[in-house]
Amino acid sequence: MTSKERVLASLNHREPDAVPVDFGSTAVTGIHVNALAGLREYYGLEKRPIRVHEPYQMLGLIDEDLQEIMGIDVEGIPAPETMFGFRNENWKPYRLDSGLEVLVSEHFRTTKEPNGDTVIYPKGDLSAPPSGRMPKNGFFFDAIIRQEPIDEAALNPEDNLEEFNPISLQDLDYFAAEAGRAWATGRAVVATFGGLAFGDIALIPAPFLKHPKGIRDVEEWYISTLTRQGYIHRVFEKQTEIALRNLEKIKAAVGSRVDVVFVCGTDFGTQQSLFCSKDNFRKLYFPYYKMVNDWIHANTQWKTFKHSCGAVEPLIESFIKAGFDILNPVQVTAAGMDAAHLKRTYGDRIVFWGGGVDTQTTFAFGTPAQVREQVLRRMDILAPGGGFIFNAVHNIQATTPVENIAAMIDAVKEFNGQK
Repeated sequence: MTSKERVLASLNHREPDAVPVDFGSTAVTGIHVNALAGLREYYGLEKRPIRVHEPYQMLGLIDEDLQEIMGIDVEGIPAPETMFGFRNENWKPYRLDSGLEVLVSEHFRTTKEPNGDTVIYPKGDLSAPPSGRMPKNGFFFDAIIRQEPIDEAALNPEDNLEEFNPISLQDLDYFAAEAGRAWATGRAVVATFGGLAFGDIALIPAPFLKHPKGIRDVEEWYISTLTRQGYIHRVFEKQTEIALRNLEKIKAAVGSRVDVVFVCGTDFGTQQSLFCSKDNFRKLYFPYYKMVNDWIHANTQWKTFKHSCGAVEPLIESFIKAGFDILNPVQVTAAGMDAAHLKRTYGDRIVFWGGGVDTQTTFAFGTPAQVREQVLRRMDILAPGGGFIFNAVHNIQATTPVENIAAMIDAVKEFNGQK
């Protein structure tokens, strides 16, 4: 099979000739620039600066030579703008606290604080308050909460809709060009169009806006999902209207050159439980997910991708009924998320995209032998009958030992009979 055929077979719950592999197609299946630099050195590839395509988490673009070694079957189309609201263009060198030199967009603008922290600015505007902070010797940015004190009487749902607008001709041209580029690789294409995430807590602080209005504090937003449900519904209703109109235009621009669309990265699980009850999920989120998924399935051949970390087993049935085709990152060490149980109970109705190795435990702190054993065991559980795309449980982090990453790559090839 070709890479695309392999992915499409698995997405349609048919067992392919080998388990498809994704690294780098989305902001939740990527690799930190430190790990990428280590991999290039480990495999003796040409030494070159890694391009930071997602500066919030400092994820890097994976060049073709390393993609071939890793056996990647998926190509991503990122959103037109980064989490800090600027486009990736006119790359320039930038040195991390670790000394690693990378390439960043010309709009990536930072300053150092007296304690050594690095702060970054929305849309690269140094006159605006900074919207992200990387601690000294840290590896990624955290959003800076910039919410003004809330005046309950003056709360306006329009303020939480500032980032949701009719898609521009510039962005439509971008998606059309990117779809052509990604399609030409021969890999399956995963696109992030934006505007489809309902209450994604990474987006609530709006690090891409210079002066965000509305409810922009993470804690306040979670409180609002219980105490201001009418407000949240009005935000989601209008967001859905805009999203569906934009999807119609995007579909005309990219046509059938996309296979999967990243719909939402809203997390609903902690390590042990849910952020919200099943009933609250069905009342507050489900209707809007279903409208988006229904439109996509009625008008395209795209499969829909839902990311949620944590112990979300109680919501998987609702994810399926809402129309999601794919669940990521499949955090199988969280409560109730046993891989065999998930495969047995849901494996013929939703695709598991991830779950291949635990980034929090074995991958970060185990030995290469332990990584190999875990990867082979997970693949043995999740691969039969298709419905599985190999990826780690979320992004590969900066300090993951390169030997462990190589052990993962080797184990996947071993399982696939390629070694």
